[in-house]
This record gives sequence, C-alpha cells and structure tokens, in this order.
Amino acid sequence: MTSTKAIHRYEHSPTLNTVIMVEETLRNMDESVITIAELKRMLPKKVNHNRLKTILRYLEESNKILFTIDGITWVFNPNPKLREAISKGLEL
Repeated sequence: MTSTKAIHRYEHSPTLNTVIMVEETLRNMDESVITIAELKRMLPKKVNHNRLKTILRYLEESNKILFTIDGITWVFNPNPKLREAISKGLEL
C-alpha cells in the first residue's frame, strides 16, 4: 500500500521539459551567479516556485549547480580530461 506521504512527494513533480528548460537556462547564463528571482525572470516560461525548488535541489544533488550565499552558479563540466585529473589529483 502506498503511503500518503509518498504520493504527496511526487504529486507536484516537474516535467522533464521543465527540468531541461531550467538546466539550459542556468548552463547558458551570462552571469556567474544569479538569484532564484533572477532565474525566474530569465526562464522562457513561468515555473511554479515549489517545482523550481525541486528542480534546483535535483541539480544540486547531481553536482550541476551550487547554492552559495550570493545565489546559484553552474559548476558541471563534462570534460573527461578534467574528471581524470580530479580523480588522480591529491586531496588537500
């Protein structure tokens, strides 16, 4: 039997198109750091605030963005040479 809490968790999940739209907007932004309010203004379509927070949480957990005191910044770099250098590098 499915719990009410589990149903509620996925009830307002964003669509894949919305996730991709937010991801592309962040990846292609001119600024290095933006606020959630600035991101909302940059998006081609309006996104519900709670859905946007869900998307941002997903992007942070997948190491594509970072939240700082100043705002959101895109950090993902798919370069395989960079990944190899990081894996072989020394930890400080």
